[in-house]
Amino acid sequence: MKYLLFIFTLVLISCQSNKNYPAAENAFDAGREFIDAYLKGDFKKANFYMLQDAENNAILRKVEITYKNKPAEIRNQYQTASININSIEDVAPTETIINYANSYDNVAHKVKVILKDGKWQVDLKYTLDGNL
Repeated sequence: MKYLLFIFTLVLISCQSNKNYPAAENAFDAGREFIDAYLKGDFKKANFYMLQDAENNAILRKVEITYKNKPAEIRNQYQTASININSIEDVAPTETIINYANSYDNVAHKVKVILKDGKWQVDLKYTLDGNL
């Protein structure tokens, strides 16, 4: 009986650890949520707001490893940093470029957000290849 109670408790705990994130209503929401998740080191959340394909998944894994290998004090600086939006450019009705910096390193970055299958998602491969 104790064994079954233990198993039941583990199942409940594991179910509660799966977070449901709200769908992005627009490009800005998707970009902001992705950037915030990345800065905080929440790569499950970042993955939720990212376009799912093999290349994007591989890039996100590399970014996560790099992030986790940073010293704790630097990760803490990123986690407490705010997002400063420099500009938002609607390239097409289904494509937006968000130029931003964070308050920790103040370096300008861009993310490309696209609408695909009715969902706004960050296309990370375009963000990192420099063709924005």
